Amino acid sequence: MGIINKCIYFDNNASTRTDPAVLEAMLPYFSEHYGNASSRLHPHGWIAKAAVEKGIAQLANLIHCAEDELIITSGATEAVNLALAGLFETYKGKGNHIITVKTEHKAVLDTCEALKKKGADISYLDVNPEGLIDLDELKKEIKSTTILVSVMAANNETGVIQDLEKIAELCNEKSLIFFSDATQYIGKMRCDVADIGIQAMAMSAHKFYGPKGVGALYISRKQPRLNLVPQIYGGGHQNGFRSGTLNVPGIVGMGKAAELAGNVYWEESARVSALRAGFEHQLLDIDGLRINGSTRHRLNNTSNLLFPSGMDLSGLFHRFAFSSGSACSSASTEPSHVLKTMGLEDNEIKNSYRFSFGRFNTAEERDALAQALLQLHKTVHT
Repeated sequence: MGIINKCIYFDNNASTRTDPAVLEAMLPYFSEHYGNASSRLHPHGWIAKAAVEKGIAQLANLIHCAEDELIITSGATEAVNLALAGLFETYKGKGNHIITVKTEHKAVLDTCEALKKKGADISYLDVNPEGLIDLDELKKEIKSTTILVSVMAANNETGVIQDLEKIAELCNEKSLIFFSDATQYIGKMRCDVADIGIQAMAMSAHKFYGPKGVGALYISRKQPRLNLVPQIYGGGHQNGFRSGTLNVPGIVGMGKAAELAGNVYWEESARVSALRAGFEHQLLDIDGLRINGSTRHRLNNTSNLLFPSGMDLSGLFHRFAFSSGSACSSASTEPSHVLKTMGLEDNEIKNSYRFSFGRFNTAEERDALAQALLQLHKTVHT
């Protein structure tokens, strides 16, 4: 614990600290209220079921959907798999073509590759140097067999936000399903699924100060009413869409985290934006420093920076937690596929690092990180 306490955390896109209020809400469901939400014949089950219903209602309120449009999963990776595989199997009679983006999370890319073996035809869109797709390219890729478009809401490495409304508008015009991996988006940005036009969306609680191991898939059940083939069987839980004993403490925690995200949105957005802006401003003295990705269409907490050659930041990892340009989104040590698609060379990717600020970061911590980077630059270039 001593080492961890001395390491200041700036890796909130990887995972956030569970908010103390979330932990407090969860604790009774590990010990006092430990019933199974599917046990309908006694009070232990009734209490668990009521807790699950409340948690789902809180999450539904955050993204403005109906409660029966949420399927609880073990996290965003499962939600992505359920959405892509389940929707493909349901609608493959209409067509087998899926359009996605080269900078998607590996959960999407690997699932699409797996679907190829089941007959799916996958198109991968490029992005420009800012990390944004070209809507005209998306239009050109649509064909008579296209059934689904999968575009990440906000990139986990760069924070770049795609134009969801315009993508949704195009998909709706062409009667295509629009799915979005919104893992980094939910809790950081206002989200109304109906206003945006998203028809299916994946999310994970540990990205917005909830617990790990629980997430959800939003799936439209009206205008249009989508269906999907389950990927996990056994017991017919959640209307048959996803079987398995519900993680009651996790759902309680996710619901509380969603409630907090809605309540503190404006205050937290302003404070985290100021942290990130102040951080980047302090680094202006580093010649050759560059922000990777769009500076206009970006999450307010994310700073992916390309440092000049010779600045090796690995010596700072014992003092500060942040991510490198390798393995930002996977367990491999390969250079970031996101930055590579955006046109960065391997040596530039090696010199790129992601800093993601969050609810529990302070200005003093931010300043300490900035000063350490400035001192490193001075040492290298003197």
